Amino acid sequence: MNVHDSERLSGLLERAGYRRAADQSGREADLVVFNTCAVRENADNRLYGNLSQLAPVKTARPGMQIAVGGCLAQKDQAAVLQKAPWVDVVFGTHNLASLPVLLERARHNGEAQVEILDALANFPSDLPSRRDSAFSAWVSISVGCDNSCTFCIVPSLRGKETDRRPGDVLAEIEALVAEGVTEITLLGQNVNSYGRSFGDALAFGKLLRACGRVEGLDRVRFTSPHPRDFTDDVIAAMAETPNVCPQLHMPMQSGSDAVLRSMRRSYRQARYLDIIDRVRAAMPHAAITTDIIVGFPGETEQDFEQTLDAVRRARFASAFTFQYSPRPGTPAATMPDQIPKAVVQQRYDRLIELQEQISWDDNKRLVGADVEVLVSTFGGKKDAANERISGRARDGRLVHVGAGAPSPVGYQAGDVVTARVSYAAPHHLVADGGISAHQKWRGPSGLTKPAAKPATPLLSIGRRPA
Repeated sequence: MNVHDSERLSGLLERAGYRRAADQSGREADLVVFNTCAVRENADNRLYGNLSQLAPVKTARPGMQIAVGGCLAQKDQAAVLQKAPWVDVVFGTHNLASLPVLLERARHNGEAQVEILDALANFPSDLPSRRDSAFSAWVSISVGCDNSCTFCIVPSLRGKETDRRPGDVLAEIEALVAEGVTEITLLGQNVNSYGRSFGDALAFGKLLRACGRVEGLDRVRFTSPHPRDFTDDVIAAMAETPNVCPQLHMPMQSGSDAVLRSMRRSYRQARYLDIIDRVRAAMPHAAITTDIIVGFPGETEQDFEQTLDAVRRARFASAFTFQYSPRPGTPAATMPDQIPKAVVQQRYDRLIELQEQISWDDNKRLVGADVEVLVSTFGGKKDAANERISGRARDGRLVHVGAGAPSPVGYQAGDVVTARVSYAAPHHLVADGGISAHQKWRGPSGLTKPAAKPATPLLSIGRRPA
């Protein structure tokens, strides 16, 4: 979501006449914008560390401006200027579109501008964008969250869930496809509660199926669903829609029912594992990934062992694992029985060791199999010396493909290649077994379909709120 917002901010600034500085350190830029996160404590430290480094730069460059936006700005508001009074603009999560005006106002008035709105002013996807990729794009279907997890500060910063109309989502997707995009990722804090604001509990499954009818759209991904709202119609839509990728990222957070209750997660281990079983029954080769928090307040050794047991049973392709970080303003920050750092680290290391082995074993079974890779990069550390190109398989795994010497010739980002896996590591695959198929990226002119069209009656789900 933050990457999506950053692309929108870049688009807004370019439309206002700015252009990206060649030096990305910010030391030669006229404007530096920080789009912040507040999920982890490290975000605070990084922001104020970076702002401190830019203070002497700004002193030496009259007219230079610094802006701070996003979740941390929404949370701290005036505190940003107290800690870094050389900042020119502070804006929140609900008013991205205000940035160019706030910058001009700060220049004109000669003083810092702070604008933090309590409700959404513009849906981020309604704003112009400067995407980092020509063939892959984020598409926001909702913002905000109606859940109340005790460790999470997002609902208080992003607000209640607000859904876009399906026709608006599909119009954006079709416009992107007309520009050359072949892969989209649907974004929401909780994508499978999509439709709640306009009264259709089945809206997300319908949206996935509608994406399957967009000509030229080869890959559809989404993140992130909540186990509470995961329903069989979504599983069926995933399995029956060819361009929906066989990949599911579904946060578990803990395998202990007691910890899940304390986290205020409205499911238990059995419910979570049952969803995984049903997904694998419908899509045997799906790659399932997750988020896990270690060291939540009150977590006992028995609780942690239950998490390890759930990981063994789920056999995730990979997992984003986090040591619990107390966030001021969340219920968990003031809970008793905060776990000592040494204990959290020891448990974290054990979890990493287990998941690494599971990921490696899962990848090893693909050796000798053909994978379809959407090429995204050239010349990484592993690639340059070995003449490889890199990208993601349909199930989301990172694959380094042997392309022959010299590797960039004949290939470009956005191409799709099919190659045979020759080696597996815990976090990537190597396919040096030869490329058996190569589909060139069609580019922005490769599709003549209109950029947008009105939603069909099937997609006019529910009544538009007054």
